Amino acid sequence: MDMKKAMYIAMGAVLAAAIILMAGFIQKEAVASVNGTDIDKEALYEELVAANGTAALDTMISEEIVKQEAEKANVEVAQAEIDAEMKIYEEQYGGAEALESAIETSGMTVEQLEEEMKNYLLIEKLIGPDIEITDEQIETYFEENKESFAQAEQVEASHILVSTQEEAEEVAEKLEDGGDFAELAAEYSTDTATAETGGELGSFGTGEMAAEFEEAAFAMEVDEISDPVETEYGFHIIKVTGKTEAAEANLEDNKEQIKETLFDEALNTQYATWIAEKKEEADIENKLE
Repeated sequence: MDMKKAMYIAMGAVLAAAIILMAGFIQKEAVASVNGTDIDKEALYEELVAANGTAALDTMISEEIVKQEAEKANVEVAQAEIDAEMKIYEEQYGGAEALESAIETSGMTVEQLEEEMKNYLLIEKLIGPDIEITDEQIETYFEENKESFAQAEQVEASHILVSTQEEAEEVAEKLEDGGDFAELAAEYSTDTATAETGGELGSFGTGEMAAEFEEAAFAMEVDEISDPVETEYGFHIIKVTGKTEAAEANLEDNKEQIKETLFDEALNTQYATWIAEKKEEADIENKLE
């Protein structure tokens, strides 16, 4: 399941829930005041409905249909399955804390995201068994997207950024005397985003860094520390901590990933048809319209 899509759907559902909740007690009670002029709940409700009410309610109707169809088919999603999905996202975001931060930034809660995951897994169980991805489809997709599966050369590095040549030489001298790179990064580096983590920049390919920095880093060996390198940002002391060699695209190495991509595309297409048919069959009374 695509994280952004899940968050988007969930936000729609949350908005719809807020609309329906407000509908239960629409009155002239003020929710804000501007220079003595009140903005009441009724005005806020009308604004929410006008902005996204129809789309949000349609999402909730779809989710209720999925829930009812799953009950008819005795299809269930265990908490362990949801936990497994969450683990995948934690890995993609670099840990549980980073994922929770992304969820919070989106305006969601972990519980809301888990509900969207459950809905997706129900859809997958209801429709997925009818989807078959052939080797021919996989090979065609690979050939059409071959460049995206090639591994470009990458360097993993840390740096200490300072403002002047003199400071850079001072840091370089301390490193030569056995100073710890991470400790010196925390003490000297003006790159506030990386200083506290030892100057770690992660991995990068060509075209992602300043030209002078890139040229130096790609020419270095693992564990090598550079002389001061000047860029538009100042003077860098670079330490290369890892390298990944370039590799040509290989079908076998990417087969499962391609299969998952094609499956998700087919699932989305078939779900659109399936949910439209179920809405036609269902007795739906939309009181918002």
